[in-house]
Amino acid sequence: MSEPTSPLPKALEWEQQPQPNVWVIPPPRQSWWLYVAFLLLTLLSTTVVGARMEFHYLHNQPVFSLDDDFLSPFVTWIAHPSELLPGLPFSLTLMFILFSHEMGHYLYARHYRVYATPPFFVPFPSLIGTLGAFIRIKGSIPSRAALFDIGIAGPIAGFIPACVALVYGLSLSHPIAASAASDFQLGFPLAFHLAARLLNVATPLPALSLHPVAAAAWVGMFATALNLLPGGQLDGGHIVFSVSPRLHRWISLLTVFALIPLGKYLWTGWFLWAVLLALTLRHPRVPHYPDVSGRRRALALCAALMLVLAFTPAPFTHSSGREVWPQIRDGSRDTLHDLRDEIRHLLHK
Repeated sequence: MSEPTSPLPKALEWEQQPQPNVWVIPPPRQSWWLYVAFLLLTLLSTTVVGARMEFHYLHNQPVFSLDDDFLSPFVTWIAHPSELLPGLPFSLTLMFILFSHEMGHYLYARHYRVYATPPFFVPFPSLIGTLGAFIRIKGSIPSRAALFDIGIAGPIAGFIPACVALVYGLSLSHPIAASAASDFQLGFPLAFHLAARLLNVATPLPALSLHPVAAAAWVGMFATALNLLPGGQLDGGHIVFSVSPRLHRWISLLTVFALIPLGKYLWTGWFLWAVLLALTLRHPRVPHYPDVSGRRRALALCAALMLVLAFTPAPFTHSSGREVWPQIRDGSRDTLHDLRDEIRHLLHK
């Protein structure tokens, strides 16, 4: 190739200055097969769980139940693969909510030329069949505005389909049969109560057998609320840091301290999230200027509103620290007594 020539006369041309060596490091190649494989595995695991939810829904039972063995539906699927089809409404709805959330982060990261991995789904044999999804941002973020946009894009992208699934699924839900009452009940966020009032649902939410689509909306709301907790390196922490880097550490600490009484009186899982936030208080460096202002500050208020609508202080009943700790303590004592008796028995042989 020939070098391009200047259209200006040589007398008007700017003097060429020596340019320093610039090393351009291309992003590493993505192992797309791994992400696709875990996506399919998570689709399978959530479909298996969704099939069990559909069975409970059709028989007017709570769709979430601790009475079931988590592994039994997977064993049933191996013997009867055709029974997976009823699980698709829950699976596809939940996967779409999680995928939308992560793609919101991913697309805005690409927009700002920040290297990020594709969404990585985690299958797991549990009540919902997955531990969620995440992306990893490995490149440096160029500004607080970019951090704000990347951080808030995920919750907005996931919250909207969760609201649609909530309204649709709640309209199909019906009361639980009196004989199917269970001690294990869900707590519901404000969004569910508002949707129930909008749809004129006469039955109290804890007495409803949720349609699997509504169950997926509940999981999506719960995941959105967890990500919007204002601390650490969660989405909410990114939003707080982009708005006020100086306040990020203090707000993160206040969030950690607020989760401790919530864990004691409402749900023990908040203890785990308090520990996770305490371990990620330090935020990666981002240029402090230019400042975040205008419509982004208005969107920060929208993020706070989403947190209020999606947050569930007690996601599961009878799971507070005050209730769970005595059970663990008594169980540990029984185990120690059994172990001591077994040792005594062996010594007297």
